[in-house]
Amino acid sequence: MTSSDRNRWIGLACLALGLAMIIVDTSIVNVAVPRIITDLGITPSAAEWVNSSYALVFAAALITLSRIGDIVGQRRLYLIGTAVFASASVLAALAPSGELLIGARLLQGLGGAAMAPSTQAIVNATFRGKDRAIAFAIYGSVIGGMAALGPVIGGWLTTNASWRLAFGVNLPIATVAILGTLATVAETRREAMRRGFDVLGVLFITIGLGGIVFGLIEGYSYGWWAPSTSFAADPAWAWWPTDAISAVPVAFLIGAISLLAFLLYERARLRAGRPVLIDFTLFAIPTFRYGNIAGTIVSLGEFGILFALPLFLAAVQQYSAFETGLCFLPLALGAFFAAPMAPALTKRVGARRVVTLGMGLEALGIAIIAVLISPSATGLLLGVPLLIYGFGVGFATAQLANVSLGDVDIPRAGIASGTNSTTRQIGSALGIAIIGTTLFTLIGEQSRAQLEALPELAAAPPQVVDGIVEAMKASAGQALPALGQDPMLAANPELLAKITAALAEGFATAARGAGIVALLFVLAGLLASLALPKERAAER
Repeated sequence: MTSSDRNRWIGLACLALGLAMIIVDTSIVNVAVPRIITDLGITPSAAEWVNSSYALVFAAALITLSRIGDIVGQRRLYLIGTAVFASASVLAALAPSGELLIGARLLQGLGGAAMAPSTQAIVNATFRGKDRAIAFAIYGSVIGGMAALGPVIGGWLTTNASWRLAFGVNLPIATVAILGTLATVAETRREAMRRGFDVLGVLFITIGLGGIVFGLIEGYSYGWWAPSTSFAADPAWAWWPTDAISAVPVAFLIGAISLLAFLLYERARLRAGRPVLIDFTLFAIPTFRYGNIAGTIVSLGEFGILFALPLFLAAVQQYSAFETGLCFLPLALGAFFAAPMAPALTKRVGARRVVTLGMGLEALGIAIIAVLISPSATGLLLGVPLLIYGFGVGFATAQLANVSLGDVDIPRAGIASGTNSTTRQIGSALGIAIIGTTLFTLIGEQSRAQLEALPELAAAPPQVVDGIVEAMKASAGQALPALGQDPMLAANPELLAKITAALAEGFATAARGAGIVALLFVLAGLLASLALPKERAAER
C-alpha cells in the first residue's frame, strides 16, 4: 500500500470519527431524555424539541452548506462544522434550562449539517470502483452502528456520571477528528463552481419545515384545531389574537405555503441558470430519485422508534439509562456485522436487493417489537427483534447512500450529498415529531382508560384520576416509577400496585401504537426501494 493509499484510509477513519460523533449525539439523547425531563423539569413537547430541533436545523441547513462546500472546499467545511459542533456540545453540557439546551442543539444541528454532506462528498470523490464500495460500507456501518451504540454510551454516561457528560465528551473526540483530517485528507474544492447563495430559498425551507414540525409536536399540547387551553391565559401566547383557533393549524398552513413557495422558487432559479439549494435535475437520475424517497420514508420509522422505546423501558421496566442503553446493544451488533457483509452481498445480488433486504429486516424487527411490547417485556425479550432490526439498518444504510449517489457526476457530488442527507434528516425530524406525538397522546388516553376501569377508583373524586393522568402526560410517563412517593398511595400498597399495573398496561398500549406507526413508515420505505432500477450484472 502506497503512502497516498494509506492516507486515504486514515483520512476515512478521521472523517468517520466525526460522523460517529454527530450520529451518536442523535441517539444519545434518546436514553437521556427521561433524566433530562426530571433534571430540567421540561415538558414532553420540549423533550421532543431537544431531538427535533437538532434534526430540523440539520435538514434546513444541509443543502446550503453542501453548496458552500462545493465553493470553499469540502474539507474546510468539515473542519469548520466539527469545531462548531464541539463548541455547541460544550454549551449543551452546561445548559441550565430546557430552552438553552434546545438552543445548543440548534447550534449542534448547524455544525452537523456542515459535517455530514462534506464527509459523504469527500468519500464519493476520493474512492472509486471496489474501494468505493468498501468505503461506503464503512460509512454505512458507522451510521448504523453508532446510531445503535449511542444509547449504550449515553446510558452509561448518564447513569454513572451525568447526561451532561454525554455532550461534553464530544470535545476531545472532535479535537482528534480535526487534527487527523488536517494531516491526511486532501481538499476537494472546485473553483469552477458558480458562486452565489440562495438566501430566500433557505428562508422558505426553514419556515416550511419549522411550521410542519411545530404543528406535529405541539398539536396534542395546544390543540389540533380549537385551543386546548386559553392562549390569553398563557403569558407566552398573550400576543395570539384569538381563542377561536389554535396556533397549530396556522403553523401547518404557513409551513405548507412556505414549502410550496420553496419548490416554485427553486424551479424558477434553476430555469434561469442561477445557483439553487436543490438541483431538481438530479431527480431525473432514477437511482437518486428513488433512493432519496426510500431514505426519507424509512427514516420516519427508524428514528421515531428509537425515540419511543427508551421512554417505555425507563417508565415501565424502571431501567436506568445505562440498562436502557444495553437493551440496544443487539441493534448495534446487528448493524456492525451487517454493514461489512454488504459489499460482498452487493456484488452477488446487486445493491438494490441489499437495500430491499435491509428494509425488509427492519420492518420484521419493528413488527416483532410491536407484538412483544407489554408490561412484562424486558430488554432481553426485545433483544432478538432489535438484532434483526440492526441487521436491517446495516444492510440498508450501507448501500442506500451508495445507490443514491452512484450515478451522480463529481461536479454535483456536493449538492447531491447535501440533498441525500437532507431527505434523511427531514425524515428523522418528522418521524420523531409524528411518533413522539402519537406516543404522548396515547399515554394520556390509555392512562385515563385504564384508571377509569379500576373499581377501586370508581368512587374517587375525578381530580384523583385527572391528577395522575396529567402527571403521566407531563412527564412522558416518567412519573410512573415515582407513584410510590405519594403519601396516600404509599399508605395503601394494594391500591398502589393496581394503579401501577394499570398505568404500565396503558403505557405499553401507547408504545405498541407508536411501534405500529413506525412499522407503517418502514413498510412504505420498503415499497419505495422496490422502484430502484436493477443493476446490470457487469455493474455489480
